[in-house]
Amino acid sequence: MNRLKGLPPRLRDDVRVLVLGSMPGAASLHAQQYYAHPRNRFWPLVAALGGFDATLPYARRIIAANDAGIGLWDVLAACERDGSLDSAIRRGSEVANPIAATCTALPTLRAIALNGTKAAQAFARHVEPHLGDDLRQRLRIHRLPSTSAANAAFALPRLQAAWAVLRDDLA
Repeated sequence: MNRLKGLPPRLRDDVRVLVLGSMPGAASLHAQQYYAHPRNRFWPLVAALGGFDATLPYARRIIAANDAGIGLWDVLAACERDGSLDSAIRRGSEVANPIAATCTALPTLRAIALNGTKAAQAFARHVEPHLGDDLRQRLRIHRLPSTSAANAAFALPRLQAAWAVLRDDLA
């Protein structure tokens, strides 16, 4: 098993929606960029929600997402995994990012969007038990279908329909 370390958060203090994946895939870790795999539908989806061009260079996409109120991070800071699939993450090896503490310091945060089942499961185990009552009342938690190409059951239009719940949080 390979010991993996995730990417740093890409968010500002005025974020309204924090999108959390589980752990970046091999392509993302190699490029040091969120959602770097060319078949992942994340950037077209988020660009449509945020009103920016999904083909911008990566650094500009991050700025545009942040300008739209969208921050990026992962539930896991580190784990053991062979390959890129979430299903290959060794559960006992998971080390979570300090999501609850970070959310407490984000006064405009309205929602957390969990990108896929593994992110939702890791969030339930590692983050939800540490959310205080104030965060539980303030935040909407959206468990959304994965944008990964491995989620072939969801074509882009179906993903767009599911992720449209974030529009109110971004308004």
